[in-house]
Amino acid sequence: MAEQTFAIVGAGQCGGTAAATLREEGFDGRLFLIGEEPLLPYERPPLSKEYLRGEQSLERGFLRAPGWYEEQGIEARLGELVKRLDGVQRNLVLSSGERIDFDAALITTGSRNRRLAVPGFDLPGVFGLRTAADAERMREAALRGGKAVLVGMGFIGAEVAASLRTLGLAVTVVEFAETTLNQVLGPDLGRTIEALHRDHGVEMIFRDGAERFEGEGRFEALVTTEGRRIEGDFAVVGVGVEPVTEVVEGTDVAVDGGIVVDGSLRTNVAGVFAAGDVARHDHPVFGPVRVEHFDNAIKMGMVAARNMLGRAEVFDDAHWFWSDQYDAHIQMAGFAIEWDDVVVRGSKDERSFVAFLLKDGVLRSSFSMNWPRDVRRSMPLIKAGVRPDLDALKDPDVDLRTLLSKEA
Repeated sequence: MAEQTFAIVGAGQCGGTAAATLREEGFDGRLFLIGEEPLLPYERPPLSKEYLRGEQSLERGFLRAPGWYEEQGIEARLGELVKRLDGVQRNLVLSSGERIDFDAALITTGSRNRRLAVPGFDLPGVFGLRTAADAERMREAALRGGKAVLVGMGFIGAEVAASLRTLGLAVTVVEFAETTLNQVLGPDLGRTIEALHRDHGVEMIFRDGAERFEGEGRFEALVTTEGRRIEGDFAVVGVGVEPVTEVVEGTDVAVDGGIVVDGSLRTNVAGVFAAGDVARHDHPVFGPVRVEHFDNAIKMGMVAARNMLGRAEVFDDAHWFWSDQYDAHIQMAGFAIEWDDVVVRGSKDERSFVAFLLKDGVLRSSFSMNWPRDVRRSMPLIKAGVRPDLDALKDPDVDLRTLLSKEA
């Protein structure tokens, strides 16, 4: 093992976790960690919350102290782009021209924000949020006060809206769907998030989109597809992300809505693995899925690292993430593209509930607001593909853990 060289392409949360896991598991060969950002691996969830609001420093979000990587003999190449990874010849070339030969490589290049193909999108004052630098620019604009115009009301848009309102800004949101998180939760549950934001003073416009951004040298207004003109001091666009797969373009590594990997996170090219946002993995319960949660990136990074060392662990995590918006704590587990039944435990009106999404009687996902315990307890049920009794799901006095034992 000491003779081997491993390369991790992507120095985000997934790549940083994988590097740490390799050392913890005893890998003592050469280990490269290559990232396009000039920063060591850090947590991204605070970017839309505590870091954006100025409540947390960037240093507090580092996965490891800066000196740790050198102590562990991890050769970090930061601010470097991998131009191409050749899995057959087992080498990669950096933007600096450096060539690195490897025995195994892990691709954790993550995702990037989708761009809107509309006039004015590149105007100063039109922000996206993906990196610490993005959050810093947005915070500087927010500290000047005024009004923000947001396009898109997924989880990132909702968290940014909550943070900007907490900072005292006026916020107007334009969303093409009929409510917040419509695709993820459906209209009924989505409106619980919508109502939360309306109660905190967010103006929300649905079934509309961005036609163009206007301004003389800087953003001044958004013109929507329905003809509205919404003035503001800056704009934030959050309309989803796409996987960063250019590193394997023109190679034998399969790409289909992300870098395709099997259940153990191996690509179709021997010695090449992928994990995190960029990976479309074959999940034993959900089938081929690509998941963009931070918890998924951490757990995938750990499994991929161990499998680089010769193990054959199947990544079968039920997937989980959280979101804090104002005083509401939100959690979600599982993966449901479609469902035909929703069972609610608790009270949506009081914003204290958990909702279970089922397809053909099988529990696929759970979503909670200020009711976190049962999301965690639902994860083994989701992972096992259980068909729970619906009355038991609805009854808050029923411990979900007992449903798994009954199924068994």
